[in-house]
Amino acid sequence: MDDELSLTDLAARTGEPAAELRRWIELGLLAPGDDGYTPRDIERVRLVQLLLRRGIDMEAVVNTERTAPFLDERLDMLFPHGVRARVTLEAAAEEAGLDPAMAARIWQVVNLGDENEELARRDVAIMQGLKAMIDAGFPENGVLQLMRVYADAMSRVAEAGVRAFHIYVHERLRKEGLGPNEALREAESIGGITRPGEEPTVLYFLRKASARARRDDMVLHVAEDAGLLPDAGVPGQVMRAVLFVDLSSYTPLAEAMGDEKTAEILDTFSAIVRVASRRHDGRIVKQIGDAFMLVFLDPGSAVAAALEIEQHTSEEAQFPASRSGIHWGQVLYREGDYLGSSVNLAARVGTEAERHQVVVTGAVRKEVKDMADVEFVRLGKRPLKGVPRETELFEVRRRGEGSLSKIIDPVCGMELGTEEIAARLTLDGVERSFCSDNCLRQFVAAPERYG
Repeated sequence: MDDELSLTDLAARTGEPAAELRRWIELGLLAPGDDGYTPRDIERVRLVQLLLRRGIDMEAVVNTERTAPFLDERLDMLFPHGVRARVTLEAAAEEAGLDPAMAARIWQVVNLGDENEELARRDVAIMQGLKAMIDAGFPENGVLQLMRVYADAMSRVAEAGVRAFHIYVHERLRKEGLGPNEALREAESIGGITRPGEEPTVLYFLRKASARARRDDMVLHVAEDAGLLPDAGVPGQVMRAVLFVDLSSYTPLAEAMGDEKTAEILDTFSAIVRVASRRHDGRIVKQIGDAFMLVFLDPGSAVAAALEIEQHTSEEAQFPASRSGIHWGQVLYREGDYLGSSVNLAARVGTEAERHQVVVTGAVRKEVKDMADVEFVRLGKRPLKGVPRETELFEVRRRGEGSLSKIIDPVCGMELGTEEIAARLTLDGVERSFCSDNCLRQFVAAPERYG
């Protein structure tokens, strides 16, 4: 495309009416463009549009730009090598040799840009790479699934990096008294030192994870060739042990202790879960708040990991109890996730577990009943929500393990050793113990809320 654009072209490329762009010129947000506009002006308009979409009104944008000009600085940061000309999706598809309809599906699925956004040269290169995959025999559906996983994962990685930098660098500089532009320039100076390490770090973890995934795939191939696994009914169907683990008092804990303290506890719990997962060859599929879903190639590893998590959470001072549920069965792998009735059953088993319990189905017990130093306690058959038949459940625990002698704070659910009790209260002949004066005050204000 031509680098020189008229105001009408600029309006067409950005979706902003020409009359509104003329108003932006009057407000000083856009240059008059006597010699025409460039791709950089397209990005400038899009930057202002983003601010307006995010609830920052025009008056605030204009005032900020007048008192401490920021748009050009931001554009320089976003495009350190300059803004280059772009091409349409149709032109990119033609250059890559892709069917235009397929190119549109790929572009929409992986969410690489806005619906009307044009493509940079690197986008065209990606299109060419996808075309090579399809020509090599990779079905379009498989390509789309893989691209969705990449896009979602990298979006999370990028957001984490930017947010961490903002919280721990930029906000610190502002608190030290630096003005907006001064803090921005100092942060950018620091970013110039740290940013070059981002891509090598991502590549490092990708290679480490790829090596582990290929080892697991080798195990799968050997088991299939030896006839040890049932034939998959559909592509992606595999046998897995699914473990759900969470903290039994997370909601009241968050209400009583506040976000910052709850985040500290969640960081500790997350570290415990991740160490146990790695030690027993598991993989964390997802985390929602305090709840983790993990998968393992065999049920014995899942049981060992759950018991390790239980042991380490029990040893933590002033910490809520964990609970786990495990099922072994066929699951369907799709886009980095596992689906199907076995996953749903494992989740329901997890909700049946009480404090410090690791509850498993009969399918798990059958596979690991001879596991050393472990015993099973029959809990009987129970109806589980969404499961058509009653399910026989067992509690699994280390052989000879004694009961814990900890006291539960009735407000936040924290488990306390006798030396960790901060306050006590006797009401109606019953003594209650608390982790802090704050929990004591909440209990006194409304004791009926806490039984």
